[in-house]
Amino acid sequence: MTKGLLIVLSGPSGVGKGTVLKEFIHDADLNLSYSVSLTTRKQRPGEVDGVNYFFVSKAEFERAQKAGELLESAEFVGNYYGTSLKQVEQLRNQGKNVILEIEVQGCQQVQKKVEDALTIFIVPPSMEDLEKRIRGRNTEPEEIVQERLAKAAREMDLIGMYKYVVCNDDPQLAADIIRMIIKRHM
Repeated sequence: MTKGLLIVLSGPSGVGKGTVLKEFIHDADLNLSYSVSLTTRKQRPGEVDGVNYFFVSKAEFERAQKAGELLESAEFVGNYYGTSLKQVEQLRNQGKNVILEIEVQGCQQVQKKVEDALTIFIVPPSMEDLEKRIRGRNTEPEEIVQERLAKAAREMDLIGMYKYVVCNDDPQLAADIIRMIIKRHM
C-alpha cells in the first residue's frame, strides 16, 4: 500500500479555508482524511468536539507537546493549536491523503519534519475583503479582530514558502484548483 500524501492548507484567518475545504473534502477520488486539530480555545456555537477540533485543557495540550506527540503546534491570542503526529501517521500509513488546515507557523514546523508535504496557501482577493470576512463573523471583540488582521498581513509575506498559492475569490473555483493540485500529486 502506498503511503498517503500530507497536504497542508493554510491561509490567513477569515480567508475561507473551511469553506473551500467543504467543497472537496468528500470527493472520493481524492481519498482524503481530515486531521482534526487539538485546541485550548473555547468552543464556538455550532462546533462539535472531535469534529471541528479536539477541545482540550492547557495542561493536556502542554503534556502532549512535551511528550513529542504533536506534528506541529502554534499559539494565537492566548490559545494553543496542534496536530497529533500519531493520528496523521496512522492515516497516511493506511493510504489516506491527510489534509491539515493549519496556521503558517504550523506549516513551517511540518515542512521541517515532513519533506514531501504538499503545501497550499489560500489568499483573499484583497486585504479589504479579508477584513470584511473577519468582521462578518461577529464572534470576537475588536482587539482580537485587529490582532487577526495584523497577523494576516505578516502571513501574506510568507507565501513564498508554499508550493502553491490559490486565491479564494470564488470558493468553488478555489476548491476545483486545489482538487487538481492534489490529483496531480497522487
